[in-house]
Amino acid sequence: MSWIITKYFITAGLVVLISEFAKRSDKLGAVIAALPLVTVLTLIWLYVEKQSEVKIANHAYYTFWYVLPTLPMFLAFPALLPRIGFWPTLLSCIVITVACFGLFALLLRRFGVDLL
Repeated sequence: MSWIITKYFITAGLVVLISEFAKRSDKLGAVIAALPLVTVLTLIWLYVEKQSEVKIANHAYYTFWYVLPTLPMFLAFPALLPRIGFWPTLLSCIVITVACFGLFALLLRRFGVDLL
């Protein structure tokens, strides 16, 4: 149980740290947020918890494919925010991301990559 609590504190601390950096500097916060820190932590947690190399490698492989359809959101968010406000923009970006993910999954299925 203490291991799970430790994981939560480290992971949550990372998110808080990134948001604190973002308050002080848009660019520095974005650079840190763009780093795959959560993925790296997840890979570490899987390794420390003695998951198989196949499981760890699969996590990295699928993370690559799942990141790509999220990228349009980062362009839509700043374009929509001044026009429709924060919450509608956030909701719109979630819808955009889900739609992009679905279309991307259908496209990749043609090339033998099964995301769903």
